[in-house]
Amino acid sequence: MQTKWVLVLIVLSSLAVQAADKPTPLNIKEGLWEVTTTHSMTGMPGMPPDALAKMSPEQRARVEEMMKQRGIGGPTTKVTKSCVTREKIDKDMAFADERQDCTRTVVSSSPSHFEMKFHCERKKASDETRFASDGTFVVDISGSDSAKGTSHIVAHSEGHDMTMDFSFTSKYLGPACGDVK
Repeated sequence: MQTKWVLVLIVLSSLAVQAADKPTPLNIKEGLWEVTTTHSMTGMPGMPPDALAKMSPEQRARVEEMMKQRGIGGPTTKVTKSCVTREKIDKDMAFADERQDCTRTVVSSSPSHFEMKFHCERKKASDETRFASDGTFVVDISGSDSAKGTSHIVAHSEGHDMTMDFSFTSKYLGPACGDVK
């Protein structure tokens, strides 16, 4: 009889450990969300000053605008729409892109807070050059229809490091996503 109780305790303990390993999904609504993202980037090689000096004012303005859109030289803000599905919530990817070349480690999760670390690595198709990045991603929920978060990424490519910082706010727009994915 005592052996059966020990066996039951072992099984229940292993189930509790498995349940603790599964992250708690965020308590947010499914449907269409508007996401406002601000990002900045440092460490990316820019246009050499002497090359900029040789350009016409119009060419220089186009190059500077392109660099600004990529977050070089100052923060940029972008507003997009995103469809948050039950599948994305359950995979802890409601406000993040799922990439096959990344490994993720959940640091903490609750219905109102989610934090993970990630590592991504890939090779360029044309040669053996590797691109790797390491980062953190944090989401905080203030009600089921409002979220904010941050991401900090350090990317390594061809012996050069870049740092990217993102912050976002998101608000629920409604249950129908239409053609938004």
